[in-house]
Amino acid sequence: MSGNGTNGSRNGATPKLREEWIAKRRTEAARSGDENVSQMHFARQGLLTEEMLFIAEREKLSPETVRDEVAAGRMIIPANINHPELEPMCIGVASLCKINANIGNSAITSNVDEELRKLHTAVHFGADTVMDLSTGGGIREIREAILRHSPVPIGTVPIYEAVSRVKRIEDLTADLMLEVIEEQAQQGVDYMTIHAGVLIQYLPLVSKRITGIVSRGGAILAQWMAHHHQQNFLYERFDDITRLMKKYDVSYSLGDGLRPGCIADASDEAQFAELKTLGELTKKAWEHDVQVMIEGPGHVPLDKIKEQVDKEVEWCSGAPFYTLGPLVTDIAPGYDHITSAIGAAMIGWHGAAMLCYVTPKEHLGLPNDKDVKDGIIAYKIAAHAADVARHRPGARDRDDALSYARYTFDWEKQFALSLDPETARSMHDETLADDYYKEAKFCSMCGPKFCSMNYSQKVDEFNKQVYGIEKKDYSGLVEKITARTTEMGK
Repeated sequence: MSGNGTNGSRNGATPKLREEWIAKRRTEAARSGDENVSQMHFARQGLLTEEMLFIAEREKLSPETVRDEVAAGRMIIPANINHPELEPMCIGVASLCKINANIGNSAITSNVDEELRKLHTAVHFGADTVMDLSTGGGIREIREAILRHSPVPIGTVPIYEAVSRVKRIEDLTADLMLEVIEEQAQQGVDYMTIHAGVLIQYLPLVSKRITGIVSRGGAILAQWMAHHHQQNFLYERFDDITRLMKKYDVSYSLGDGLRPGCIADASDEAQFAELKTLGELTKKAWEHDVQVMIEGPGHVPLDKIKEQVDKEVEWCSGAPFYTLGPLVTDIAPGYDHITSAIGAAMIGWHGAAMLCYVTPKEHLGLPNDKDVKDGIIAYKIAAHAADVARHRPGARDRDDALSYARYTFDWEKQFALSLDPETARSMHDETLADDYYKEAKFCSMCGPKFCSMNYSQKVDEFNKQVYGIEKKDYSGLVEKITARTTEMGK
């Protein structure tokens, strides 16, 4: 696991970085009788937790900025007190844009080791959080293995496990949901998708859609409401759920059960009705100092992406926006990691705080290990592009370092600075594998006679000799960023 010395095997021991912090917090809570252990609760008391200090150093923010953003609800720190293996991170517009990877089994395939391989791949290539969306057998056992091996926050959709415990969707109850939520919180789940904004009065609004309701959780609740002619029990029992959340410091990921499933359905009345309700629920959660982020679409054409962020910020009081893509076209099954990364980069630029990856197998099947990697790389590109566009301090340093290594034909540094060094190296070596070519001032595309950068370096010499203009030297930056990138990748 990246930075944690474990190889993702079931027997690997993941360090419990937060174990002492959590023990101290439990002692203080027992002494004061205050069951609320959420990061927002401490931030609103003006306190700086160890998690906030850790994040401040990692994000190059002041501790006070982290605390104040969490207190205001614009940033969350998903960090269940029962997940000591976690390395604290934050999700918020003031910090770097994050990415989430979905893993988990299905009713067709169930294998703990395969899910741990996916977890390892996701974390190794840079996922900031991982969601376990298992719907098949052994859900609890798979989640336990993932939690004990994960240094990143783990999210779930509790209604999936609740459905596995009943014969029919119609047999779901609020009490069963609360039981599942508490069990998952006790295990250490850091954030949960709760589809409390899908209300019975919104069901007629989906009748004009091409793809109807595409959220699994949203569709399950819609079927339950249609059968019972009753309101969404997650909405009606929201305060009870919130009391559990603050007890374990589980963050809400308020689910977009009515998100658009194709670009034709984007920004319709159903989607925005639910979004307004999520804004109301955000304020209710904040009354208990419970952290909240808002899930977003989905499928959205390019011209409607900014509108999505603007309305979320307005209606949800600036709570972090966590979006699935969005896919900007629907015509490329098998390539939806690309169609969605385009929208993800744009929505990140406009202010989304976290991007949920989409793999090439979206809409087609359960992702395997390679699909996870492809999705992660596409979304690391999207998130980084968003950070560069938002002028995050230092965000462009790696770009500048890699570009200078490319210009000076430092192939080894160029490989090391890339998001996927192994792939970059293998593509270069496909035609120029000999170590001799690691010193060459050309690649196989241009060859020795047509390399523009080779000729441009001759122009640098001319400018220096004739005009006294020195080429700016980025070699120090190259060394600094290479060292940092290498350390992060261990």
